[in-house]
Amino acid sequence: MKRIISLWAMLLMACLTIWADEVTFTASAPDAVAVGDQFRLSYTVTTQKVRDFRAPSIKGFDVLMGPSRSEQTSMQMINGKTTSTQSITFTYILMATTEGTFTLPGATVTADGNQMVSNSVTIKVLPADKSSGSNGTTAAGNTSISKNNLFITATVNKTNVYEQEAILLTYKIYTQVDLRAFDNVKLPDFKGFHSQEVELPANRHWGLEHYKGRNYQTTIYRQFVLFPQQTGKLTIDAARFDASIAVANQTIDPFEAFFNGGSNMTEVKKSLFTPVQTIEVKALPDKPAGFSGGVGDFSLSSSINSTNVKTNDAITVKLVVSGTGNLKLVADPEVKFPEDFEIYDPKSDNKFRLTTEGLSGSKVIEYLAIPRNAGDYKIPPVEFTYFDIKSKTYKTLKSEGYNIHVEKGEGNATQTIANFTNKEELKVLNEDIRFIKQNPVKLIPRGEFFFGTFGYILCYLIPVLIFIILFIIYRKQIAANANLARVRTRKANKVAVKRLKMAGKLLSDNKKDEFYDEVLKALWGYVSDKLNIPTSQLSKDNIEEELRSYGVADNLIAEFLSALNNCEFARFAPSDNNQGMDKIYQAALEVISKMENSIKH
Repeated sequence: MKRIISLWAMLLMACLTIWADEVTFTASAPDAVAVGDQFRLSYTVTTQKVRDFRAPSIKGFDVLMGPSRSEQTSMQMINGKTTSTQSITFTYILMATTEGTFTLPGATVTADGNQMVSNSVTIKVLPADKSSGSNGTTAAGNTSISKNNLFITATVNKTNVYEQEAILLTYKIYTQVDLRAFDNVKLPDFKGFHSQEVELPANRHWGLEHYKGRNYQTTIYRQFVLFPQQTGKLTIDAARFDASIAVANQTIDPFEAFFNGGSNMTEVKKSLFTPVQTIEVKALPDKPAGFSGGVGDFSLSSSINSTNVKTNDAITVKLVVSGTGNLKLVADPEVKFPEDFEIYDPKSDNKFRLTTEGLSGSKVIEYLAIPRNAGDYKIPPVEFTYFDIKSKTYKTLKSEGYNIHVEKGEGNATQTIANFTNKEELKVLNEDIRFIKQNPVKLIPRGEFFFGTFGYILCYLIPVLIFIILFIIYRKQIAANANLARVRTRKANKVAVKRLKMAGKLLSDNKKDEFYDEVLKALWGYVSDKLNIPTSQLSKDNIEEELRSYGVADNLIAEFLSALNNCEFARFAPSDNNQGMDKIYQAALEVISKMENSIKH
């Protein structure tokens, strides 16, 4: 009986878990298609208790098929918790017939007794591709890649700017071929600019774009914000990208296909170059006195902790410079305290982030001063002068001025101050002269004094013995740490192989993102452990020099860097398959095996 009750309880919990999920109804379609393209328009509702599905009026497209209905059900139990997913999908096959941007309203459906409306979808229809070939392929057997099939653009949002004005540089990929990876990328050194790279999402978004009469799959590869540091004509040199492209092999020879691993794809190498960009940088107008060096759009605010204090109490004035521009290069404004105040160095806290318009956020500066004498004082307003990009003029901002009333502190009690707003690094004041004690000293008769006794000698011997023991323990700890480094070096290959085994399992399960993450951990982790260098201190820029110092051949270093680049790029490629993942997996195994026999200690 108890077993039956337990089973019913488990079934009830499972049902409650299933029913607790919120029902959703969503529509999905490509963001962009070309005239003549066929694509799917899908409506998915996360329940199977569905009736009265009604699609909106589909204008601007030909309906080739639909709606077709499909049902999906899946269950899983994690840590005793059962979850279930049930859904029904209604699918249309549409064909784009007219250029333009079309918005399809939401569909309606009755799910679990409730009427629901899906989201609307917007689809941009591009002109048909004017190229004669499909996907950029050439005649049978020809594996050459045209410059119109694959290229990279380098564009700037401004070509005529002022000194220190932010410029956005974008490298964008346009492809009609199966781009697998970049074996080598050489970017310009941005001479004459202060550069910062924009952090892009880990998963690159590929989309269809019409460019000069042809349709391409595109994505933004890298972006940089540049701040020109000198005037005149500045050039951004060409960047070089060595691409690896998979091209269909048109041969029908079964023997050649067999020796090519059963694949009909051929790998083609092509070097891509971006055009040189020229930027005209104008000098700022005559700089006024007190110019902060700021170029952009800023605001200024201030605050004070107290205007009524006693002598030796701390006064903290906080200034906040906010806005967008070259915040990192702006000089701190100066607060003019009265001469009787003891002034400390200001503390600055940068709270800004890089955006496509420059650095955006705030710069917080705290000023600390201590009044030593009683009286009434005035702290004048702080002025901040910057060059405003929008109006092309200098602007001066003023903070609030403060009137300070200082009263005399009580007696000679010890006063303490904090280092700014942190309760740390206390400083003792008013203790330069100490009072003489008035109580008589008790004298000890001769012969009863502690000096020269056995206990007195032990007071010297015991610290010496403790010092020797601690010194021996310290030396042993140093030796143990050295041994740990050697153990880490010896086990580098074992740890890397273990990670690659996990990557092999992920490859079998076709988990693309997890597979590439594990391979990258194996490659970087192996070099970090083998050379006993933290991963945070390794980069593609210095890894070549580090490996060469350990006796690794140049061709093997190039092979290792190529494995890293291929793995990183393949993760974001618009199309990938198990064959490409298997190739990267084999390359990682081989290069680590070669490294193990090459690195010399």
